[in-house]
Amino acid sequence: MLTFRGAAASALVLAGLGMAAAVPAYAQPAPSGVTITADLTLNREGVLDVVETVNVPEGGHFTMALPLRLQVSDDVERVFQVTDVDTTGAGTATVAGDRFTIDANPGESTFTYSLHNTVRDAPGTQVFHWIGVMSTDIASISASVIAPSFEMGIVDCKLGPSGNIRPCADVRVEATGALYLEQTDLRKGDTIDLTLQLPPGTVPANADIRVDEPGPFALTGPVWLAFGVLLAVLAGLAAVVLRARRENASAGAGSDIADPLERDGDQVRFISPDAILPGEAGLLLDEHADPIDIAATVVDLAVRRYIWVTPISAATGTPGGNDWRITRVNAVDDQLRDYEKAVYGALLPDGVDAVTVSELRAPDRVSVDAIRAAMIADAVERGAFADRSGPGLARLIGGGLIVAGIAATLGLAFSAGHALVGVAIAIGGVAVFLLPTYLPVRTGYGRELTGRVRALQRGLEATRREQIPDSDQETVFSRALPFTVVNGRADNWIRVFRDLNPAADSQPGLYWFGGFERDANLQRFAGHFPYFITAMEGLFGHG
Repeated sequence: MLTFRGAAASALVLAGLGMAAAVPAYAQPAPSGVTITADLTLNREGVLDVVETVNVPEGGHFTMALPLRLQVSDDVERVFQVTDVDTTGAGTATVAGDRFTIDANPGESTFTYSLHNTVRDAPGTQVFHWIGVMSTDIASISASVIAPSFEMGIVDCKLGPSGNIRPCADVRVEATGALYLEQTDLRKGDTIDLTLQLPPGTVPANADIRVDEPGPFALTGPVWLAFGVLLAVLAGLAAVVLRARRENASAGAGSDIADPLERDGDQVRFISPDAILPGEAGLLLDEHADPIDIAATVVDLAVRRYIWVTPISAATGTPGGNDWRITRVNAVDDQLRDYEKAVYGALLPDGVDAVTVSELRAPDRVSVDAIRAAMIADAVERGAFADRSGPGLARLIGGGLIVAGIAATLGLAFSAGHALVGVAIAIGGVAVFLLPTYLPVRTGYGRELTGRVRALQRGLEATRREQIPDSDQETVFSRALPFTVVNGRADNWIRVFRDLNPAADSQPGLYWFGGFERDANLQRFAGHFPYFITAMEGLFGHG
């Protein structure tokens, strides 16, 4: 029999046998004079039978609430169960949820109950570790305990306030196997820490210890490592994107000037970097196949003698009006790129030798999408643009990582856990898959060529007609004109050559644009040409 006189008897019981952590006892302070006698018997089934007698003086009251679910550590919980509760006298005892509550009014009250799940095995022994906290001053405690084995031993017994623990004054095990503890003058807040042990197998181990095992999606060490690697990969990809975009943005910057003129003795010719074409140059400058780029290609086709452009009247078809007739001069040959062939075919399909711009404005007459696709494909073929038409290496790798991540997530969720490792792999796969979307379409070669095109444009701005022999002026003017169209500087280029006499080469008028054969300069052409460019932009902007 274990007997406690004082307010902490039940706290000692519910502290949990074999536990190293203190058991909270939420007890209201009892008035002076309250005594508690508790008889504890550990039966052969491992159930602790408790009989407590509480004496409360007149005018006093005693309440003690004891938790039945104790958090031993962050992921370990111990659960007790109280049954066979019986009360006599002026007190009540109730079990509600995870709490066992005792209330005692003045007089004598006796509480009988059975406490389950109190025994836990330890290596080579069974250990009872009781911790109780006094909720009021107690004059004395007299305790005894009886267990099925008389070989019960005391491992340790300490008491006192936190920070000032002292050995128990009188605790002993008699030859009969009964344990006795005598203690006087305990104060509110004092702790009794009693550790006993029994031979292994004395009673069945029935402690209900619940370990909160981490779920498959818990944040474990491998998961933190995987997400650390993921952050490093994302940071690396972000650095690649930022560097590429910064270099792309600065591709056309700078102040370099490229001389657009090539001199061979007394002859002067216009040259472009890497023999780039006007439409290709316009595409490189802003990474879009714009209507102005296609309009510049039309002008270039005329300059290179594939078509002839003549202003006409829209009403009568006679020269000098507000429409234009485009006439076939030379058939398509291998000198034309695929996108140029697409522009040529849109203007003059097979069987058509001449067409007016007003006729080209008919619905579905011109397929602009096909021309734009051909221009981009040409830039990809020349290495100026990255190929975005297929999945590409980055998307193949990213897609593989996504599939692997999903498979790893499912596999780990149903096996070893750490399923978030698979999620990290899948997120990395998504980042790699989307990488091309955020990278500039221009390649390193494309950026280098863009800078050279900008240098060419600055060179054209600095060019003067007097630098070119009269016999070469019309050719240089015409060949360079499409390159000024793409950046909206054609009016300035024509103004530089406004006094050019197109008949200086013994042929009246510009050799590729009719209607001004009697003019001795380009004054009227300067006023008319912008309307033609506007018409071409409108045609390829809404086709």
